[in-house]
Amino acid sequence: MSEPATKERADFTEGSIIGSILKMGLPSMFGFLAQNIYSMVDTFWVSRLENGTAAVAAVTFFGSLLWMLFSFNQLVGPGSVAVISRRYGEKEFDRAGTAIKETILLKLFFGTPLAIVGWFVLPEALKLLGAEGEALTLGITYGRILIVGLPIMYASYSIYTALRGVANPNWAMGLMIGSNILNLVFDPILMFGWGPFPEMGVAGAAVASLGSYTVAFLLGVGLFFGNHFNVKLRWRSIIPISWQSMWKIIKIGIPAWLGDISLSGSRLLLTPLVAGFGTAVVAAYGVSIQFFAFGIMVLVGIGLGLSSLIGHNLGSGKKERAKETADKSILLGMATMTVFGVICFLFARVFMGMFFDTAPAVAYGTEILKIFAVGFPFFGAYIMLESIHSGVGLNTPYMIIATIHSWGFQLLPALVFTQLLTYDQTAIWWALSISGVLSSAIFYLYYRRGRWLTISV
Repeated sequence: MSEPATKERADFTEGSIIGSILKMGLPSMFGFLAQNIYSMVDTFWVSRLENGTAAVAAVTFFGSLLWMLFSFNQLVGPGSVAVISRRYGEKEFDRAGTAIKETILLKLFFGTPLAIVGWFVLPEALKLLGAEGEALTLGITYGRILIVGLPIMYASYSIYTALRGVANPNWAMGLMIGSNILNLVFDPILMFGWGPFPEMGVAGAAVASLGSYTVAFLLGVGLFFGNHFNVKLRWRSIIPISWQSMWKIIKIGIPAWLGDISLSGSRLLLTPLVAGFGTAVVAAYGVSIQFFAFGIMVLVGIGLGLSSLIGHNLGSGKKERAKETADKSILLGMATMTVFGVICFLFARVFMGMFFDTAPAVAYGTEILKIFAVGFPFFGAYIMLESIHSGVGLNTPYMIIATIHSWGFQLLPALVFTQLLTYDQTAIWWALSISGVLSSAIFYLYYRRGRWLTISV
C-alpha cells in the first residue's frame, strides 16, 4: 500500500537561514553531545576499576585502532548524505528510500569482513601501537567485543544519516540519546556487577556499547518500515536497488575514506610515539582526546545536519541560499569552539582531577588540554568546511587537505621535534593544535572558489 499523496513533509529550504541551520543541526548536535557525554562517563567508570590507569590506556590504544576501522565507514557515509539529501530536496521520495536501503546494505557488506579480519589481527595491532602488559591484555578483551559488532555499528550510523537526509533530525536525536542513555545505565552495572549481573570489568563497557548500537539500529529500521518518517521504506521498492546506484554512493565516498585513512593512520603512528613517554602520558592523552572529541563532535553533529541542509537547498535549485547557509555555518562553528576552548583552558586542571588521582597524570592532562584549546576555533571552521563539501558530494578537497593536515602538519613535526630534536611530549600537543590553524586556512581559501556549488549528484 502506497503512502498518501498528501503526506506533509518538512522543508527547511524556506524561512530563516540560521533557523534552518539550527533546526537541522541542533538535534544532531544534541545526539552527538549525548554520545560524547557517554564516552567521557565511560572513561570515568573505566578509570575507577581496580586497574584504572591500565584500563584507560587500553581503551585509548584500542580507540586509535577503532578510528582506523571507522574510516572504512566513510566509503559509504558521505555518499549516502549527498544522495539521500539531494533526492529529498528534489522531492524524489521513492528514490531517497531506495538510497537508504542501499546504504544500510553497503554498511553491512563492508563491516562484516573487517570484523572478521579485525578479530584475528587485534593482538598484534595493539602491540604495534605500543600496548604491553596489562594494557595489552585489557585492550584485546575490550576490543574484540566491539569488533564483533562492527557491521551493526556502521549500519546504526546510517540510520542517523538517513533521518537527517529526509529532514527528520529530531528522530535521529531521539534514537542517539536513547541509545546512549541505555549505554550509560548498563555501563557500570556490567562493569562492576551490580544486582544480578556478573562483574565483567572493562569487558562490560564494550558489551554495553555494542548492545546500545544494536537496539538503535533495529528500532530505527523498524520505524522506517513502519512509515513514521518523511520517507517510508518498503520490502519491495518502487525504485529497485541497483549496483549502479550503490557504486555512485561508494564513488562519492572514496575520497572521504582516503582522507579519513590519512587522519586515522597518522593517529595510529602518533600513539606509539606518545606511549614512549609512559603509561600516565598515554592515559592523560586519552582523556584529553575525549574532551577534544566532545567539542568536535558537537560541531560534527551540527555539520551533519548542515550537510543534509546544503543538499536540500541545491536539490531545490536554491544556490544563493546554499551559499549563505554555508557562510553562516562557518562563523557559527568558530564561535562555538571558541567558547568551548575558553572553558577547557580555564578549567583544564579541574576536568583532569575528575579522572585521575595522581599528580603526574593530572599535570600531563592539564597541559595537553590547554594546548589543544588554542586550536579549537580553527577546528570549528575546518569541521564546517568539511561538512559543506560533503553535503554536495565533493570530497576530494577534504582528502587532499586531510592528508596534508595529518602527515605534514601533525605527524612529521611531532617526529622531528621528539625523535630528532629530543623535545618532550609537549611538542606533540603543539603540533596537533597548530595543524588546525593551518589546515582550516587552506580549506577556507579553496571554499572561496565556490566549486562546491556546481556539483551534481
